[in-house]
Amino acid sequence: MIKIALPKGQLLEKTAEILEKTGWGLSDYSKKARLYRLTAEKFPESQIKILQDKDIPIQISIGHYDIGICSLEWIEELVSGYPSSSIARLKLLGFGKTALYAAVDANSALNDVRELSGIDGVVRIASEYPNIAQEFAASLRLKRFVVYPVWGGAEGYPPDDADIVIVSAKNKQEVYKRGLKPLKCVLESEAVLIANRESLRNKDMAGVISSIVPEEDNSNNERSVLTEAPAQITYRDNSTHETGIVRFALPDGHQQSHVRKILDRAGVDIKDYPSSKGNRRPQSGLEGVSIKVIRPQDMPLQVANGRFDVAITGRDWLIDHLYRFPTSPLVELLDLKYGRVRIVAVIDGNLEIENIKQLRQARKNQAATYRIATEYINIADRYAQECRLGRYCIVPTFGATEAFIPEDADMLIENTETGGTIARHNLKIIDTLFISTACLIGRNGYEKRPEKERIIKNLVGLLNQGLEEG
Repeated sequence: MIKIALPKGQLLEKTAEILEKTGWGLSDYSKKARLYRLTAEKFPESQIKILQDKDIPIQISIGHYDIGICSLEWIEELVSGYPSSSIARLKLLGFGKTALYAAVDANSALNDVRELSGIDGVVRIASEYPNIAQEFAASLRLKRFVVYPVWGGAEGYPPDDADIVIVSAKNKQEVYKRGLKPLKCVLESEAVLIANRESLRNKDMAGVISSIVPEEDNSNNERSVLTEAPAQITYRDNSTHETGIVRFALPDGHQQSHVRKILDRAGVDIKDYPSSKGNRRPQSGLEGVSIKVIRPQDMPLQVANGRFDVAITGRDWLIDHLYRFPTSPLVELLDLKYGRVRIVAVIDGNLEIENIKQLRQARKNQAATYRIATEYINIADRYAQECRLGRYCIVPTFGATEAFIPEDADMLIENTETGGTIARHNLKIIDTLFISTACLIGRNGYEKRPEKERIIKNLVGLLNQGLEEG
């Protein structure tokens, strides 16, 4: 049986078009697909799943899948950090073309990446692609640099929180539209057909490979990469901003409408949030407060390191951070009482196990490694230890986690509002770890900074007032 991984997101439409033309006869491979498992009339014995683009190289490298289509940028991100990864790049497919650009703030005096070596002190690089960023810095022979891994929205970090970013865009014009100045194209990316090296040796995949016709044959396009280890992130107060100015991080994404309602009820005048133009620096009537919009997943690390004073994120991301860094200075300042989800343990609905106690008993004396797929790596790690599940491994994911059971994982640690999506994928919840809501977080000891204490306490009071009036 050949196991095939097909992409979600921006590559889906064109991939579906190509496979339709070559007679695959796929079942419901579309943006509105409600299930992640597909069948193909042309390859009826194959196991086919829809996965997130960035998950596919990882899953193929570890052998969970034999062949798949994904973006070159995510292959390079994996191989830059793990050069011995078992990935064979077979064909460039000629669609999904983007590029990774090294870029700085639009008002920066820098016009060439080589000028980075002239920056006094540490060069700060923010990116969704930390391994590529590490390789980029090493190629410039920067003497001192640090890479800040972020979940997305890296364009919002320069100039105050990063000197340079590595971002994905279709062209330079798109980079300029994000308020950045592109200095260099680091990587040109497009859709790639890839395979697991062992699978190529041991399985007959000629039919699948030949049915995906590229615009041109680029079978031998592998490039060399550097192998330096990623930079370590340590906690220190990196706040270099104006005295008395409180830096406040607001979330992007679906949380924005909830936050806006609370701010409106509290009488906080804030302009261009949410922003239809992608503005990450909304203006407000809050005296002494500077606002920036970033990903909720990134906020705990950014506040802990002093780059922001307060932020609105989910308690799930706060707990995940604190499990990894028990000495982190983060504290929850206010429960905002919206965005309520349960963090749950989920297994295959066909198993005759109803709770974690029964699972622990079933795992007793079993030598097989128990696979846990999740976005919450540290929460899952703590849970597996506390539940005494025996040998286990964590499978990091970037979404669409329901697709992993039962072939690629035995358990999920997932968030859910109603449990409807979980049930629809024939999965079942056997434990609730905790309840998560949105919360305001800050650094412990902020009251020792009189110039900021008054502003932060006023902000907490306003947000609390907004909750009471809701």
